[in-house]
Amino acid sequence: MSRAGKPTADFVRTLAEQHIELDPGDEDRLAVHLDALLEANERFNLTAVRDPEQAWVRHVADSLSLVPFVAEAGVREALDLGSGGGFPGIPLAIAMPEVQWTLVESVGKKARFLQETIERLGLANVRVQQARAEDLAAFKTGVREQMDAVVCRAVGGLASLVELAVPLLKVDGLLLAIKGEKAPEEIAAATRALRELHAEVAATHRTPTGTVVAVRKLAKTSRLYPRGQGLPARKPLGGDADKAS
Repeated sequence: MSRAGKPTADFVRTLAEQHIELDPGDEDRLAVHLDALLEANERFNLTAVRDPEQAWVRHVADSLSLVPFVAEAGVREALDLGSGGGFPGIPLAIAMPEVQWTLVESVGKKARFLQETIERLGLANVRVQQARAEDLAAFKTGVREQMDAVVCRAVGGLASLVELAVPLLKVDGLLLAIKGEKAPEEIAAATRALRELHAEVAATHRTPTGTVVAVRKLAKTSRLYPRGQGLPARKPLGGDADKAS
């Protein structure tokens, strides 16, 4: 029996407000992802949201709020940083099969969940990479400065995200971060990180579920960044340790 059930009226309305349209079968695949999430959540912690009706909006609709931004930028290859239970990467991969997605997750059991889920969904446009962002974005890796976009949600403060994500982007690529009410404070706290990483906040956009902060990469990244051993999170450029909004 399906744990997720059918998409809720709130979910449908939230997508309609943003003019996001799904293809036939997408809602069924999104429900399969939610079913897998809620089932796995009984064995290990993937989400604090256990109510399926809330999950449709707080997880799925929130993830899909990035669709217009990814589409407008003409993204062909994107990376979901700290994918966790597969948000925002898996809903985006379902809705945008023309984009190649890499889901990055450092925790082994979460990475295995992601791999099992994309196989269950038959998503040919997704791969999973178990790695720390600091290692993946290090100088002279095969992923560094290769991505058109990096997406993330509930990963950390913007200052640390900028240091981790921008090195993965091509010049003119976008970091698309889903933030909350404290987005303006996080942007202010990320001033030094943006300067050091040669990036700028290109736009912010309030959605029904959060605030999308778009950061554009302006020039190649110094080989000094990202710093290793968890430093971007513990000692973000510009001040005290970040807190996600």
